[in-house]
Amino acid sequence: MPQLLILTLNLLSWIPVFLCRVTTVEEFAVLEGRSLTVPCHYEPQYASYVKYWCSGRMRSFCSILAQTDATLVEDKVSILDDPVQLVFTVTMNDLKVEDSGWYMCGVEIEGIWHADDIAYTYIKVIHGMSIVNSQLTGEEGSSVTAECLYSERYREKKKKWCRSGDWSSCLQTDSEGNYEDTSVAISDDRTGKFTVTLKKLQMRDTGWYLCSTEQAREAVHVLVTPQPTTTAPSVTSPFTSGQAVAHLAPPKPIIKQNVDSHRHILMSLTVCSIMLLVGSAIWARKMWNVHRPYPVQRHDKEARAPLSVSLPLIKTSVTILLHTSPFKKKKHHYQGYVLLIIALIFLSVSHRSSQWM
Repeated sequence: MPQLLILTLNLLSWIPVFLCRVTTVEEFAVLEGRSLTVPCHYEPQYASYVKYWCSGRMRSFCSILAQTDATLVEDKVSILDDPVQLVFTVTMNDLKVEDSGWYMCGVEIEGIWHADDIAYTYIKVIHGMSIVNSQLTGEEGSSVTAECLYSERYREKKKKWCRSGDWSSCLQTDSEGNYEDTSVAISDDRTGKFTVTLKKLQMRDTGWYLCSTEQAREAVHVLVTPQPTTTAPSVTSPFTSGQAVAHLAPPKPIIKQNVDSHRHILMSLTVCSIMLLVGSAIWARKMWNVHRPYPVQRHDKEARAPLSVSLPLIKTSVTILLHTSPFKKKKHHYQGYVLLIIALIFLSVSHRSSQWM
């Protein structure tokens, strides 16, 4: 009968695994000699319950390392409950490789027929190195710092900073854990971390580097970006030449209609001039016939009179036409027409004179 009771209690301890009222991260990995904080989340009804941190896989056989209602059980383990956030945290300090194993977050449930609610996690303590940030970016001329973490067994070892692929470029700390030159500074705090500061970055510093100590090493990538170029702002006048031209009225296009109207006016003036010249010649002839002085010399004077009267009139008319605004501006266009008109009038008068003779 006692054996059956013990078996029943052991089986009850597995029921919360399926109910999963307490949760945490399934696995952790941490460097030897460093600390680890584990969060354990629970349901609101457990806010006032007792919480604990236990080492082992089974509740009945685990060793309680810390508990919220008791004094510290282990010097390197602490527990803190936050009922507002519904989480309690467990911090383990100075971890050793032998601390690796199964742990559980638990909520103590009172009553013989009620098992505690628990959640399991596995902690793996390793020796070696790790990097806080494996991707570093800095502007040309500035500085960047790499943080290299190492396990306890490497505390007294010399640390190195090397350019990947070039072991001759390795820089090593001295006996006090320091190194410095004009471009690199290394500092080891001897507690599990050393820092490497790259000063006055140049574009050629871009590449992969290694934090190293003995056989442990971790890669870091450094990216150097160029400095932004600053250009002086150009001072421009509020009224530029382009703007001034934009405010000027565009020239009126020369359209065909305007040219045709001017041509029509010029042709009208030309016709009127021809009519005036012909009329003047006829009037001069009639006046000559009325006032001719000597009948004997009639034929000679009749032959010369129209010409003597008509030529000054023609000359005067041509002069007036050539000095008017349209002809003056386009003299080279209409000069041929004027000369042709003069020739026609001259031939007409000469022909009529020959008939009268």
